[in-house]
Amino acid sequence: MNKQTMHAGTKTGSGRRAALFAAQGAMVAALYVALTWIASIAIQVRISEALCVLPFFLPAAVPGLFVGCLLANLMTGAVVWDILFGSLATLLGALGARGLAVLAQRADAAGRHRHAAVLNVLIPLPTVVANTVIVPLILHYAYGLPDALPYLFLTVGLGEVLSAWVLGLLLLRVLKKVLPGIHRRQS
Repeated sequence: MNKQTMHAGTKTGSGRRAALFAAQGAMVAALYVALTWIASIAIQVRISEALCVLPFFLPAAVPGLFVGCLLANLMTGAVVWDILFGSLATLLGALGARGLAVLAQRADAAGRHRHAAVLNVLIPLPTVVANTVIVPLILHYAYGLPDALPYLFLTVGLGEVLSAWVLGLLLLRVLKKVLPGIHRRQS
């Protein structure tokens, strides 16, 4: 095989990886938008927040979650500060989840299975923290909600625990069984 053939093969392989990454990110974004339309109640529960565990499996889920949140906020008529800072909260959560996922995968590969198991349970934590801190500030200042900030921190935090942590960990568990080894192939 000559250098040109090898170089062309590398470009094609790289192009395919980039296309796969973009397609996976787009699917996560579409899921996020669709699930955001399902539920929104007094304790803000976005079913789409369960997708925060997807960076465990797919690096492309990080931009996918960000774009999905951005589009969902645009489509639901959110104010500009919600579109910007709400999407930023989702991006921060997704980056943190991906970081924990990488640590968990390394621990598992090194035979530290208990450590990996603890990290797996913590995958939704960055999403819960980012949204619990940022969203109440958006609700209070951008939307002018007269509720006291501690109340908003509590209700948004509860909603995040329900949607991101409880539903997210259920999704993580199901996906690990349905798609065994995917996180090792995507790392």
